[in-house]
Amino acid sequence: MSRETDLEALMRASQSGDAEAHRALLQHLSVRLRSYFRNRLRRSGAGADDAEDLVQDTLLVLHTKRHTYDGSSPVLAWTYGIARYKLIDHLRLNARALRNVQIDDMDDLADVDRYEAVDTSRELHRALETLPRHFRLPIEYVKIEGLSIAEAAARIGMTDAAVKIGIHRGMKKLAALLSEARP
Repeated sequence: MSRETDLEALMRASQSGDAEAHRALLQHLSVRLRSYFRNRLRRSGAGADDAEDLVQDTLLVLHTKRHTYDGSSPVLAWTYGIARYKLIDHLRLNARALRNVQIDDMDDLADVDRYEAVDTSRELHRALETLPRHFRLPIEYVKIEGLSIAEAAARIGMTDAAVKIGIHRGMKKLAALLSEARP
């Protein structure tokens, strides 16, 4: 089963309490998610265990949040959106992986099969460019390049506290900009 209409039917049945449909939906999605995570983690040097952990984390979110699926987007796009956030969280928590992912490769991290809705890397770069320097540089140096707060502060010529504030406020502005950009 790979047709989106079949997945949507399974999702609707799952939301209505059909345990068998829910099991079938998660089983089908786990195959796609496993491939998705393995392909993206290969570049970062992470192993199959990391991919499997991400599959399970994503399936858990799908299970607990299936009631929030409203049918306005394809099931796969919704699923890959959740998976993308899980992957980004994983890469942030694992600095070794983040250091090995080039910013130009972020396009690949956002690839959601043929259902790719947004080119995340370009959207992120555009949004970052609109931020004032005191927000943009701390985010670029700490969140993207993986520098420590102290290293970023020295490079920018700001205090550590100012870098932390810049990141916090800049991320809030980025989130607002990115949410406005989505339909």
